[in-house]
Amino acid sequence: MVSRRHSQRVQRVVVIGLGRFGGSLATELTRLGCEVLGLDRDAKRVQHFADVLTHTAVVDSTDDEALAQLDVGEFERAVVGIGSDIEASILTTSLLSEIGIEQLWVKAVSRQHARILERVGAHRVILPEYEMGERVAHLVAGRMLDYIEFEDDYALVKTTPPAEASGKPLGQTKLRIRYGVTVVGIKRPGEAFTYATPDTVVHPDDVLVVAGRREDVERFADLV
Repeated sequence: MVSRRHSQRVQRVVVIGLGRFGGSLATELTRLGCEVLGLDRDAKRVQHFADVLTHTAVVDSTDDEALAQLDVGEFERAVVGIGSDIEASILTTSLLSEIGIEQLWVKAVSRQHARILERVGAHRVILPEYEMGERVAHLVAGRMLDYIEFEDDYALVKTTPPAEASGKPLGQTKLRIRYGVTVVGIKRPGEAFTYATPDTVVHPDDVLVVAGRREDVERFADLV
């Protein structure tokens, strides 16, 4: 039986698997204004989120008839957060792909699992442990304050400015020519982040948001 709360949402998302990853994601999506249908075969998990998410239901996501009864195919996006049961993860992803979900995001527990998910129809595979491990490694190893890697070997980092850039307008530092990076934002102590311009003067205690190829931003962040 589906538990409902009255709400009007712009985006409709079904989240299957309400463990730590799926439950947290579903809760945040609801907070962001999405209409969220949370599904899990564990009744206790579903009960826990019944008053948090827009809709919840106890269901076996490998049962195509059960998914059809819940009109899962009417949702634009789906996230499969099943982690421990790889077979259920793959079968669920395959069913959602056949239903025709426009955007299908799936959690994987290994790179091999990820490759299989892509073959059966996942549009985007998430490897939380791997991605967080890579991110933290960059923070531990260098001077980066934060690190986000995107597709096509592109990254965005938060770092402190090198000595050669301090006291000069960004346009004069020629950082893009010398290092292949672009300073897109800057934050001064006690102030909010602002967009960087060629006339922005960099101070030693500023924090920079820098974008570019992964190897370029890593090299830039390691400057002494």
